[in-house]
Amino acid sequence: MANKTWPVYGEITGPIVMIGFGSIGRGTLPLIERHFGFDRSRMVVIDPSDENKRLLDERGIAYIQEAVTRKNYRKLLKPLLTKGGGQAFCVNLSVDTGSVDLMRLCRELGALYVDTVIEPWLGFYFDDDVDNAERTNYALRETLLAEKRANPGGTTAVSTCGANPGMVSWLVKKALINLAGDLGLDVEEPAQHDRAGWARLMKKAGVKGIHIAERDTQRTKNPKPLDTFWNTWSVEGFISEGLQPAELGWGTHEKWMPKNARRHRKGCKAGIFLEQPGANTRVRSWCPTPGAQYGFLVTHNEAISIADFFTVRDRAGKVTYRPTCNYAYHPCNDAVLSLHEMFGAAGRAQPVRHVLDENELVDGVDELGVLLYGHKKNAYWYGSQLSLARARELAPYQNATGLQVTSAVLAGMVWALENPAAGIVEADEMDYRRCLDVQSPYLGPVKGYYTDWTPLKGRPGLFAEDIDASDPWQFRNILVR
Repeated sequence: MANKTWPVYGEITGPIVMIGFGSIGRGTLPLIERHFGFDRSRMVVIDPSDENKRLLDERGIAYIQEAVTRKNYRKLLKPLLTKGGGQAFCVNLSVDTGSVDLMRLCRELGALYVDTVIEPWLGFYFDDDVDNAERTNYALRETLLAEKRANPGGTTAVSTCGANPGMVSWLVKKALINLAGDLGLDVEEPAQHDRAGWARLMKKAGVKGIHIAERDTQRTKNPKPLDTFWNTWSVEGFISEGLQPAELGWGTHEKWMPKNARRHRKGCKAGIFLEQPGANTRVRSWCPTPGAQYGFLVTHNEAISIADFFTVRDRAGKVTYRPTCNYAYHPCNDAVLSLHEMFGAAGRAQPVRHVLDENELVDGVDELGVLLYGHKKNAYWYGSQLSLARARELAPYQNATGLQVTSAVLAGMVWALENPAAGIVEADEMDYRRCLDVQSPYLGPVKGYYTDWTPLKGRPGLFAEDIDASDPWQFRNILVR
Protein backbone atom coordinates (compact mmCIF):
# COMPACT_ATOMS: atom_id res chain seq x y z
CA MET A 1 0.00 0.00 0.00
CA ALA A 2 3.04 2.29 0.18
CA ASN A 3 2.72 3.20 -3.51
CA LYS A 4 -1.03 3.78 -3.42
CA THR A 5 -2.20 7.21 -4.48
CA TRP A 6 -4.54 8.39 -1.76
CA PRO A 7 -7.25 10.95 -2.51
CA VAL A 8 -6.93 14.50 -1.18
CA TYR A 9 -10.44 15.43 -0.10
CA GLY A 10 -10.03 19.15 0.39
CA GLU A 11 -8.05 22.00 1.86
CA ILE A 12 -8.19 23.15 5.46
CA THR A 13 -7.60 26.89 5.02
CA GLY A 14 -7.10 27.81 8.67
CA PRO A 15 -5.28 26.36 11.66
CA ILE A 16 -5.72 22.74 12.74
CA VAL A 17 -5.91 22.35 16.52
CA MET A 18 -5.78 18.75 17.73
CA ILE A 19 -6.68 18.25 21.37
CA GLY A 20 -5.27 14.97 22.68
CA PHE A 21 -2.38 12.99 21.24
CA GLY A 22 -2.74 9.51 22.67
CA SER A 23 -3.26 6.36 20.60
CA ILE A 24 -6.10 7.86 18.53
CA GLY A 25 -4.45 11.23 18.05
CA ARG A 26 -1.19 9.81 16.77
CA GLY A 27 -3.12 7.48 14.46
CA THR A 28 -5.27 10.31 13.11
CA LEU A 29 -2.30 12.55 12.31
CA PRO A 30 -0.99 10.59 9.28
CA LEU A 31 -4.52 10.38 7.86
CA ILE A 32 -4.85 14.17 8.06
CA GLU A 33 -1.46 14.50 6.35
CA ARG A 34 -2.49 12.04 3.65
CA HIS A 35 -5.95 13.30 2.81
CA PHE A 36 -6.00 17.10 3.30
CA GLY A 37 -4.13 20.07 2.04
CA PHE A 38 -3.10 22.31 4.97
CA ASP A 39 -0.34 24.55 6.20
CA ARG A 40 1.79 22.42 8.52
CA SER A 41 3.11 25.55 10.24
CA ARG A 42 -0.48 26.32 11.35
CA MET A 43 -1.14 23.00 13.06
CA VAL A 44 -0.79 22.59 16.81
CA VAL A 45 -1.31 19.61 19.11
CA ILE A 46 -2.29 20.05 22.76
CA ASP A 47 -1.79 17.25 25.30
CA PRO A 48 -0.64 17.13 28.92
CA SER A 49 1.66 14.18 28.11
CA ASP A 50 4.70 14.46 25.85
CA GLU A 51 4.91 10.69 25.31
CA ASN A 52 4.37 10.98 21.54
CA LYS A 53 6.00 14.41 21.06
CA ARG A 54 8.78 13.02 18.86
CA LEU A 55 6.25 12.33 16.10
CA LEU A 56 5.39 16.04 16.08
CA ASP A 57 9.02 17.14 16.25
CA GLU A 58 9.82 14.98 13.21
CA ARG A 59 7.10 16.75 11.26
CA GLY A 60 7.72 20.27 12.51
CA ILE A 61 4.27 20.47 14.13
CA ALA A 62 3.83 22.73 17.15
CA TYR A 63 3.07 21.16 20.51
CA ILE A 64 1.65 22.62 23.71
CA GLN A 65 2.05 20.49 26.83
CA GLU A 66 -1.05 21.45 28.75
CA ALA A 67 -4.43 20.06 29.77
CA VAL A 68 -7.51 21.73 28.30
CA THR A 69 -9.73 22.51 31.29
CA ARG A 70 -13.01 24.22 32.07
CA LYS A 71 -11.05 27.22 33.38
CA ASN A 72 -8.55 27.70 30.56
CA TYR A 73 -10.16 26.43 27.35
CA ARG A 74 -11.33 29.79 26.00
CA LYS A 75 -8.11 31.63 26.76
CA LEU A 76 -6.03 28.75 25.40
CA LEU A 77 -7.96 27.85 22.27
CA LYS A 78 -9.33 31.13 20.92
CA PRO A 79 -5.98 32.56 19.76
CA LEU A 80 -5.00 29.21 18.24
CA LEU A 81 -8.25 28.86 16.29
CA THR A 82 -8.21 32.43 14.94
CA LYS A 83 -4.54 32.90 14.09
CA GLY A 84 -3.77 33.74 10.48
CA GLY A 85 -7.25 33.66 8.94
CA GLY A 86 -9.05 30.94 7.02
CA GLN A 87 -11.44 28.40 8.55
CA ALA A 88 -9.92 26.51 11.45
CA PHE A 89 -10.61 22.88 12.30
CA CYS A 90 -10.65 21.60 15.89
CA VAL A 91 -10.10 17.84 16.19
CA ASN A 92 -10.94 16.83 19.76
CA LEU A 93 -9.53 13.38 20.58
CA SER A 94 -9.00 13.89 24.31
CA VAL A 95 -10.53 12.70 27.57
CA ASP A 96 -11.86 14.99 30.33
CA THR A 97 -12.60 17.85 27.92
CA GLY A 98 -16.13 19.27 27.79
CA SER A 99 -17.21 18.55 24.23
CA VAL A 100 -20.32 20.73 24.24
CA ASP A 101 -18.41 23.75 25.59
CA LEU A 102 -15.62 23.23 23.06
CA MET A 103 -17.95 22.93 20.08
CA ARG A 104 -19.84 26.01 21.24
CA LEU A 105 -16.59 28.00 21.24
CA CYS A 106 -15.59 26.65 17.84
CA ARG A 107 -18.96 27.56 16.32
CA GLU A 108 -18.74 31.06 17.82
CA LEU A 109 -15.42 31.43 16.00
CA GLY A 110 -16.60 29.82 12.75
CA ALA A 111 -14.25 26.85 13.22
CA LEU A 112 -15.19 23.33 12.17
CA TYR A 113 -15.21 20.71 14.92
CA VAL A 114 -15.20 16.91 15.29
CA ASP A 115 -14.97 14.57 18.27
CA THR A 116 -15.42 10.86 18.98
CA VAL A 117 -17.51 11.08 22.15
CA ILE A 118 -19.55 13.60 24.14
CA GLU A 119 -16.80 14.03 26.68
CA PRO A 120 -17.46 15.77 30.03
CA TRP A 121 -15.04 17.85 32.02
CA LEU A 122 -12.80 16.12 34.52
CA GLY A 123 -14.67 14.63 37.50
CA PHE A 124 -17.96 13.75 35.83
CA TYR A 125 -17.47 9.99 35.59
CA PHE A 126 -16.57 9.51 39.24
CA ASP A 127 -18.79 12.09 40.91
CA ASP A 128 -20.40 10.26 43.84
CA ASP A 129 -22.48 13.31 44.76
CA VAL A 130 -24.87 12.92 41.83
CA ASP A 131 -27.50 10.35 40.97
CA ASN A 132 -26.42 7.61 38.57
CA ALA A 133 -28.91 8.94 36.02
CA GLU A 134 -26.78 12.07 35.78
CA ARG A 135 -23.63 10.02 35.06
CA THR A 136 -25.10 8.34 31.98
CA ASN A 137 -24.33 8.91 28.32
CA TYR A 138 -28.05 9.62 27.97
CA ALA A 139 -27.57 12.67 30.20
CA LEU A 140 -24.49 13.76 28.26
CA ARG A 141 -26.34 13.44 24.95
CA GLU A 142 -29.20 15.52 26.30
CA THR A 143 -26.75 18.38 26.92
CA LEU A 144 -25.74 18.15 23.26
CA LEU A 145 -29.35 18.11 22.07
CA ALA A 146 -30.13 21.12 24.26
CA GLU A 147 -27.24 23.02 22.70
CA LYS A 148 -28.45 22.03 19.24
CA ARG A 149 -31.96 23.29 19.98
CA ALA A 150 -30.67 26.53 21.48
CA ASN A 151 -28.30 27.28 18.60
CA PRO A 152 -29.58 25.64 15.40
CA GLY A 153 -27.69 25.80 12.13
CA GLY A 154 -24.35 27.53 11.81
CA THR A 155 -20.86 26.12 11.46
CA THR A 156 -20.64 22.33 11.41
CA ALA A 157 -19.73 20.45 14.57
CA VAL A 158 -19.68 16.68 14.13
CA SER A 159 -20.42 14.92 17.41
CA THR A 160 -19.42 11.37 18.40
CA CYS A 161 -17.70 10.37 15.17
CA GLY A 162 -15.38 7.48 15.94
CA ALA A 163 -15.86 3.78 15.23
CA ASN A 164 -18.58 3.55 17.82
CA PRO A 165 -20.24 5.83 18.26
CA GLY A 166 -19.91 7.00 14.68
CA MET A 167 -19.19 4.40 12.03
CA VAL A 168 -21.70 1.95 13.46
CA SER A 169 -24.56 4.38 12.78
CA TRP A 170 -23.56 4.36 9.11
CA LEU A 171 -23.33 0.56 9.17
CA VAL A 172 -26.85 0.31 10.61
CA LYS A 173 -28.28 2.18 7.62
CA LYS A 174 -26.31 0.13 5.12
CA ALA A 175 -27.29 -3.11 6.87
CA LEU A 176 -30.93 -2.07 6.89
CA ILE A 177 -30.88 -1.36 3.14
CA ASN A 178 -29.26 -4.76 2.52
CA LEU A 179 -31.81 -6.50 4.74
CA ALA A 180 -34.77 -4.72 3.12
CA GLY A 181 -33.54 -5.86 -0.29
CA ASP A 182 -33.09 -9.45 0.83
CA LEU A 183 -36.57 -9.42 2.36
CA GLY A 184 -37.97 -8.22 -0.96
CA LEU A 185 -39.40 -5.02 0.47
CA ASP A 186 -40.48 -2.64 -2.27
CA VAL A 187 -39.30 0.63 -0.75
CA GLU A 188 -37.10 3.52 -1.78
CA GLU A 189 -34.12 4.45 0.35
CA PRO A 190 -35.05 7.39 2.60
CA ALA A 191 -33.26 10.70 2.21
CA GLN A 192 -30.31 11.45 4.48
CA HIS A 193 -32.28 13.60 6.95
CA ASP A 194 -35.57 11.68 6.75
CA ARG A 195 -35.59 10.26 10.27
CA ALA A 196 -39.23 9.24 10.03
CA GLY A 197 -38.62 7.46 6.73
CA TRP A 198 -35.66 5.50 8.09
CA ALA A 199 -37.63 4.57 11.21
CA ARG A 200 -40.60 3.37 9.17
CA LEU A 201 -38.26 1.27 7.02
CA MET A 202 -36.75 -0.43 10.07
CA LYS A 203 -40.21 -1.11 11.45
CA LYS A 204 -41.35 -2.52 8.11
CA ALA A 205 -38.29 -4.79 8.01
CA GLY A 206 -39.37 -6.22 11.37
CA VAL A 207 -36.15 -5.41 13.23
CA LYS A 208 -36.66 -5.79 16.97
CA GLY A 209 -33.24 -4.68 18.01
CA ILE A 210 -29.58 -4.02 17.23
CA HIS A 211 -26.39 -5.12 18.89
CA ILE A 212 -23.22 -3.20 18.28
CA ALA A 213 -21.46 -6.56 18.28
CA GLU A 214 -17.67 -6.49 18.55
CA ARG A 215 -14.91 -9.05 19.11
CA ASP A 216 -11.27 -8.01 19.45
CA THR A 217 -8.91 -10.99 19.08
CA GLN A 218 -5.62 -9.05 18.93
CA ARG A 219 -2.90 -10.79 20.96
CA THR A 220 0.28 -9.55 22.61
CA LYS A 221 3.78 -10.97 22.40
CA ASN A 222 4.11 -11.15 26.19
CA PRO A 223 1.62 -11.99 28.96
CA LYS A 224 0.00 -9.15 30.89
CA PRO A 225 1.64 -8.47 34.28
CA LEU A 226 -0.40 -8.29 37.46
CA ASP A 227 -1.78 -4.90 38.54
CA THR A 228 -1.73 -3.40 35.05
CA PHE A 229 -4.59 -2.45 32.73
CA TRP A 230 -3.90 -3.23 29.08
CA ASN A 231 -6.16 -2.32 26.19
CA THR A 232 -5.98 -1.75 22.42
CA TRP A 233 -7.32 1.80 22.76
CA SER A 234 -7.55 4.45 25.49
CA VAL A 235 -7.41 2.82 28.92
CA GLU A 236 -8.67 5.95 30.65
CA GLY A 237 -11.58 6.15 28.20
CA PHE A 238 -12.48 2.49 28.66
CA ILE A 239 -12.33 2.65 32.45
CA SER A 240 -14.45 5.80 32.51
CA GLU A 241 -17.22 4.41 30.32
CA GLY A 242 -16.96 1.00 31.92
CA LEU A 243 -17.71 2.43 35.35
CA GLN A 244 -20.71 4.38 34.10
CA PRO A 245 -24.08 2.65 34.49
CA ALA A 246 -24.92 0.04 31.86
CA GLU A 247 -27.21 1.67 29.27
CA LEU A 248 -29.25 0.67 26.27
CA GLY A 249 -31.88 1.98 23.91
CA TRP A 250 -35.17 0.43 25.01
CA GLY A 251 -37.40 -1.11 22.35
CA THR A 252 -41.18 -1.29 22.15
CA HIS A 253 -41.15 -5.07 21.83
CA GLU A 254 -39.70 -5.58 25.33
CA LYS A 255 -42.05 -7.19 27.85
CA TRP A 256 -39.70 -7.41 30.85
CA MET A 257 -37.31 -5.04 32.59
CA PRO A 258 -34.55 -5.85 35.10
CA LYS A 259 -35.39 -4.95 38.69
CA ASN A 260 -32.48 -2.51 38.87
CA ALA A 261 -33.37 -0.80 35.59
CA ARG A 262 -34.34 2.86 35.62
CA ARG A 263 -36.15 5.03 33.09
CA HIS A 264 -35.26 8.65 32.43
CA ARG A 265 -37.79 11.30 33.38
CA LYS A 266 -36.67 13.94 30.89
CA GLY A 267 -35.45 14.12 27.31
CA CYS A 268 -36.08 11.76 24.40
CA LYS A 269 -36.76 8.81 26.76
CA ALA A 270 -35.30 6.38 24.23
CA GLY A 271 -33.12 4.55 26.73
CA ILE A 272 -32.86 3.01 30.17
CA PHE A 273 -29.92 2.36 32.50
CA LEU A 274 -29.10 -0.29 35.09
CA GLU A 275 -27.86 0.45 38.58
CA GLN A 276 -24.61 -1.40 37.89
CA PRO A 277 -21.46 -0.65 35.89
CA GLY A 278 -21.53 -1.52 32.20
CA ALA A 279 -18.14 -3.22 32.13
CA ASN A 280 -19.36 -5.60 34.85
CA THR A 281 -22.59 -6.45 32.99
CA ARG A 282 -22.65 -9.24 30.41
CA VAL A 283 -24.96 -9.87 27.48
CA ARG A 284 -25.26 -12.66 24.94
CA SER A 285 -24.40 -11.72 21.37
CA TRP A 286 -22.93 -13.00 18.11
CA CYS A 287 -20.08 -12.15 15.74
CA PRO A 288 -19.18 -14.02 12.54
CA THR A 289 -15.82 -15.48 13.58
CA PRO A 290 -16.41 -16.62 17.20
CA GLY A 291 -20.15 -17.15 16.78
CA ALA A 292 -22.05 -16.94 20.06
CA GLN A 293 -20.20 -14.94 22.71
CA TYR A 294 -20.52 -12.88 25.83
CA GLY A 295 -20.09 -9.14 25.49
CA PHE A 296 -20.01 -6.35 28.05
CA LEU A 297 -22.99 -3.97 28.14
CA VAL A 298 -20.74 -0.92 28.14
CA THR A 299 -22.60 2.34 27.70
CA HIS A 300 -22.11 4.15 24.41
CA ASN A 301 -23.81 7.15 22.86
CA GLU A 302 -24.92 5.14 19.81
CA ALA A 303 -27.11 2.84 21.92
CA ILE A 304 -29.30 5.85 22.66
CA SER A 305 -28.92 7.83 19.44
CA ILE A 306 -29.71 4.88 17.15
CA ALA A 307 -32.77 3.89 19.18
CA ASP A 308 -33.90 7.51 19.12
CA PHE A 309 -33.25 7.96 15.39
CA PHE A 310 -35.31 4.89 14.43
CA THR A 311 -38.32 5.74 16.62
CA VAL A 312 -41.75 5.82 14.95
CA ARG A 313 -44.40 8.09 16.48
CA ASP A 314 -48.06 8.54 15.66
CA ARG A 315 -49.65 11.92 14.93
CA ALA A 316 -50.13 12.54 18.62
CA GLY A 317 -46.44 11.96 19.29
CA LYS A 318 -46.85 8.58 20.97
CA VAL A 319 -44.08 6.06 20.31
CA THR A 320 -45.39 3.14 18.23
CA TYR A 321 -42.05 1.53 17.38
CA ARG A 322 -38.50 1.67 18.64
CA PRO A 323 -35.71 -0.92 18.42
CA THR A 324 -33.70 -2.01 21.42
CA CYS A 325 -30.04 -1.09 20.90
CA ASN A 326 -27.00 -1.91 22.99
CA TYR A 327 -23.27 -2.35 22.76
CA ALA A 328 -22.09 -5.95 23.22
CA TYR A 329 -18.33 -5.62 23.49
CA HIS A 330 -15.76 -8.38 23.87
CA PRO A 331 -12.44 -6.51 24.08
CA CYS A 332 -9.05 -8.18 23.65
CA ASN A 333 -8.29 -10.89 26.18
CA ASP A 334 -5.82 -8.70 28.06
CA ALA A 335 -8.51 -6.08 28.55
CA VAL A 336 -10.95 -8.73 29.80
CA LEU A 337 -8.38 -9.88 32.36
CA SER A 338 -7.72 -6.25 33.29
CA LEU A 339 -11.43 -5.68 33.94
CA HIS A 340 -11.60 -8.86 36.02
CA GLU A 341 -8.76 -7.62 38.20
CA MET A 342 -10.23 -4.12 38.50
CA PHE A 343 -13.69 -5.22 39.58
CA GLY A 344 -12.16 -7.81 41.88
CA ALA A 345 -10.59 -4.86 43.67
CA ALA A 346 -13.97 -3.13 44.04
CA GLY A 347 -13.45 -1.01 40.94
CA ARG A 348 -10.02 0.33 41.86
CA ALA A 349 -8.18 0.86 38.60
CA GLN A 350 -4.65 -0.50 38.30
CA PRO A 351 -1.81 2.03 38.73
CA VAL A 352 -0.18 1.08 35.40
CA ARG A 353 -2.39 1.71 32.35
CA HIS A 354 -1.09 0.96 28.90
CA VAL A 355 -2.38 1.02 25.32
CA LEU A 356 -0.97 -1.85 23.29
CA ASP A 357 0.53 -0.51 20.10
CA GLU A 358 1.03 -2.21 16.75
CA ASN A 359 4.56 -3.35 17.70
CA GLU A 360 3.49 -5.15 20.89
CA LEU A 361 0.72 -7.12 19.19
CA VAL A 362 1.36 -10.22 17.09
CA ASP A 363 -1.91 -10.88 15.29
CA GLY A 364 -5.68 -10.77 15.57
CA VAL A 365 -8.74 -9.01 14.21
CA ASP A 366 -11.13 -6.37 15.48
CA GLU A 367 -14.50 -7.57 14.20
CA LEU A 368 -16.87 -4.64 14.70
CA GLY A 369 -20.35 -4.55 13.24
CA VAL A 370 -24.06 -4.26 13.82
CA LEU A 371 -26.36 -7.23 14.43
CA LEU A 372 -29.93 -6.49 13.32
CA TYR A 373 -32.18 -9.13 14.89
CA GLY A 374 -35.76 -10.29 15.26
CA HIS A 375 -36.82 -10.05 11.60
CA LYS A 376 -37.96 -12.83 9.25
CA LYS A 377 -34.38 -13.78 8.39
CA ASN A 378 -33.58 -13.95 12.13
CA ALA A 379 -30.36 -11.93 12.47
CA TYR A 380 -27.94 -10.11 10.16
CA TRP A 381 -24.44 -8.93 11.10
CA TYR A 382 -22.74 -6.32 8.93
CA GLY A 383 -19.40 -4.74 9.64
CA SER A 384 -15.63 -4.46 9.48
CA GLN A 385 -13.26 -7.40 9.94
CA LEU A 386 -9.98 -5.54 10.12
CA SER A 387 -6.85 -7.48 10.99
CA LEU A 388 -3.77 -6.15 12.73
CA ALA A 389 -1.65 -7.12 9.71
CA ARG A 390 -3.89 -5.18 7.34
CA ALA A 391 -3.96 -2.15 9.64
CA ARG A 392 -0.15 -2.11 9.62
CA GLU A 393 -0.16 -2.11 5.82
CA LEU A 394 -2.71 0.68 5.53
CA ALA A 395 -1.37 3.37 7.84
CA PRO A 396 1.33 3.99 10.47
CA TYR A 397 0.84 4.07 14.25
CA GLN A 398 -2.31 1.89 14.11
CA ASN A 399 -3.60 -1.35 15.50
CA ALA A 400 -6.87 -2.73 14.13
CA THR A 401 -9.01 -1.08 16.81
CA GLY A 402 -7.38 2.29 16.40
CA LEU A 403 -7.67 2.41 12.61
CA GLN A 404 -11.43 1.80 12.78
CA VAL A 405 -11.64 4.91 14.97
CA THR A 406 -9.17 7.17 13.18
CA SER A 407 -10.63 6.44 9.74
CA ALA A 408 -14.07 7.42 11.08
CA VAL A 409 -12.58 10.70 12.32
CA LEU A 410 -11.24 11.18 8.80
CA ALA A 411 -14.70 10.57 7.33
CA GLY A 412 -16.23 13.04 9.77
CA MET A 413 -13.67 15.68 8.82
CA VAL A 414 -14.32 15.16 5.11
CA TRP A 415 -18.08 15.42 5.61
CA ALA A 416 -17.67 18.60 7.67
CA LEU A 417 -15.49 20.21 4.99
CA GLU A 418 -18.08 19.31 2.36
CA ASN A 419 -20.97 20.47 4.59
CA PRO A 420 -19.51 23.40 6.52
CA ALA A 421 -22.82 24.97 7.59
CA ALA A 422 -24.74 21.93 8.85
CA GLY A 423 -24.80 22.95 12.51
CA ILE A 424 -24.41 20.32 15.23
CA VAL A 425 -24.85 16.83 13.81
CA GLU A 426 -24.74 13.28 15.14
CA ALA A 427 -23.37 10.45 13.03
CA ASP A 428 -26.93 9.14 12.52
CA GLU A 429 -27.77 12.34 10.60
CA MET A 430 -24.83 12.23 8.20
CA ASP A 431 -24.72 10.82 4.67
CA TYR A 432 -23.77 7.24 5.46
CA ARG A 433 -22.80 6.45 1.88
CA ARG A 434 -20.33 9.31 1.66
CA CYS A 435 -18.86 8.56 5.06
CA LEU A 436 -18.40 4.84 4.34
CA ASP A 437 -16.97 5.69 0.91
CA VAL A 438 -14.22 7.67 2.65
CA GLN A 439 -13.69 5.18 5.45
CA SER A 440 -14.01 1.79 3.72
CA PRO A 441 -10.44 1.65 2.32
CA TYR A 442 -9.26 1.43 5.93
CA LEU A 443 -11.72 -1.17 7.24
CA GLY A 444 -10.47 -4.43 5.76
CA PRO A 445 -13.25 -6.76 4.62
CA VAL A 446 -16.69 -5.18 5.12
CA LYS A 447 -19.21 -7.99 4.88
CA GLY A 448 -22.66 -9.14 5.90
CA TYR A 449 -23.60 -12.48 7.49
CA TYR A 450 -26.96 -14.05 8.29
CA THR A 451 -27.14 -16.39 11.27
CA ASP A 452 -29.68 -18.73 12.83
CA TRP A 453 -28.27 -17.99 16.29
CA THR A 454 -30.58 -16.62 18.97
CA PRO A 455 -29.93 -15.96 22.68
CA LEU A 456 -31.98 -19.09 23.45
CA LYS A 457 -29.92 -21.45 21.32
CA GLY A 458 -28.77 -24.34 23.54
CA ARG A 459 -30.79 -23.13 26.51
CA PRO A 460 -31.84 -24.13 29.03
CA GLY A 461 -28.98 -26.51 29.61
CA LEU A 462 -28.22 -28.43 32.76
CA PHE A 463 -29.64 -25.71 34.99
CA ALA A 464 -33.05 -24.06 35.08
CA GLU A 465 -33.19 -20.52 33.71
CA ASP A 466 -35.65 -17.67 33.85
CA ILE A 467 -36.14 -17.23 30.10
CA ASP A 468 -38.91 -16.14 27.77
CA ALA A 469 -39.37 -19.00 25.32
CA SER A 470 -42.10 -17.15 23.42
CA ASP A 471 -39.66 -14.61 21.96
CA PRO A 472 -35.92 -15.35 21.84
CA TRP A 473 -35.10 -11.67 21.25
CA GLN A 474 -36.39 -10.36 24.55
CA PHE A 475 -33.71 -8.56 26.58
CA ARG A 476 -34.66 -10.99 29.33
CA ASN A 477 -32.90 -13.68 27.27
CA ILE A 478 -29.97 -11.50 26.24
CA LEU A 479 -28.90 -10.23 29.67
CA VAL A 480 -26.66 -12.60 31.60
CA ARG A 481 -28.09 -12.86 35.12
